[in-house]
Amino acid sequence: MIRVIHRELRHLLWNPRYPVILTLGIVFTFVFFATVTDNGQPQQLPIGVVDNDASYVSRRLCHELSATSAIRVAAVYNNHSEARLAMQRGEIFAFFEIPKGTYNEILQFHSPHMAVYTNSAYMLAGTLSYKQLATMGMLATGAVQREVLRKKGYNEAQIMGMIQPVEFDTRMIGNPWSSYKLYLMTTLIPAVIAFVALMHTAYAIARERQKRTVRTWLRKARGNTFTALLGKMLPYTLWYSLLCIVANLIMFGPMHFPMEGSWLLMVLNSVLLIFASQCAGCLISSCLPDAPFTMSVCSIYAAMSFSLCGFSFPVDSMPRVFQALSWLYPIRHYYLNFTDIAIFGNGLEHCWLHTCTLLAFSLALPLSAAILGKQESSTLKPTAA
Repeated sequence: MIRVIHRELRHLLWNPRYPVILTLGIVFTFVFFATVTDNGQPQQLPIGVVDNDASYVSRRLCHELSATSAIRVAAVYNNHSEARLAMQRGEIFAFFEIPKGTYNEILQFHSPHMAVYTNSAYMLAGTLSYKQLATMGMLATGAVQREVLRKKGYNEAQIMGMIQPVEFDTRMIGNPWSSYKLYLMTTLIPAVIAFVALMHTAYAIARERQKRTVRTWLRKARGNTFTALLGKMLPYTLWYSLLCIVANLIMFGPMHFPMEGSWLLMVLNSVLLIFASQCAGCLISSCLPDAPFTMSVCSIYAAMSFSLCGFSFPVDSMPRVFQALSWLYPIRHYYLNFTDIAIFGNGLEHCWLHTCTLLAFSLALPLSAAILGKQESSTLKPTAA
């Protein structure tokens, strides 16, 4: 195995462009998401207001909307059609329509109807805009009710009991800031590193076939295909595991992401993720002798992992066939282990199932060795030391 590792390291030193470019890509991805999501959530999303009332209440509501950090009033429109066209052009993500006579209806103790329109084609921006506008609408309703009740002679305690008879205490476990930085980076960065490790390992094996050097490679392992595969994988395993561990160190250290559990378990989780991804790449590359086809299948497999791992869409809400397929992706088990370890502070007794599943991916290695050995059996001539 030492001779195989030495041979692979020599290839990397002679042609360092691939590991260097891939490492720079990982670093760029980390810096990109750390910078883009620096505020935790998108800020100053442009919205519009259609003020058909032009009263003190409507102007005050516009002022309060502008005072929030999440949204900003980009324009006040004369009518509904102008606001709708602006939203269709992508100038605003939502608009708030205040009907004519709102202030008079409030004075007469009627219930004016105000409308919120959002562009849900932009899922994140539309949802956040709607959330802010709906919250401001409820606060405005409460403020009006409070003023009316004050004029009727009720004290503050009685007023709050009428406006909000039940108080809700929201506790957002694991991410109390609703930060997209924490949500995205803790899963997306390891997923990108695992994706690169899978592709690089598959390419390294496909390259041997493309250059017709499989026989020389296997001779270094004395004809043992398992040793040849393991020796070729280990340099990439060490490097990408190191990158994953360093990324976690930065996120849970200087960036102050929550870490309630054992660091040792997180390191083990990271190493198993990389090794399991490499084993999947080995199996794909061994089954498909054509190098371009191998890379295409690896790309499809890796791309689907971002959807089937569960951090963008709950796996439990998927059809059963996709729930079963999610077990074939190492990042899914890494994500569940990360939740148990970092968020809830659980130990191995809670995450043993997915840890064992990550270990089970190593069974793909002897299977890949058997397939590769069968394919090359007609040309192999094992030599003595």
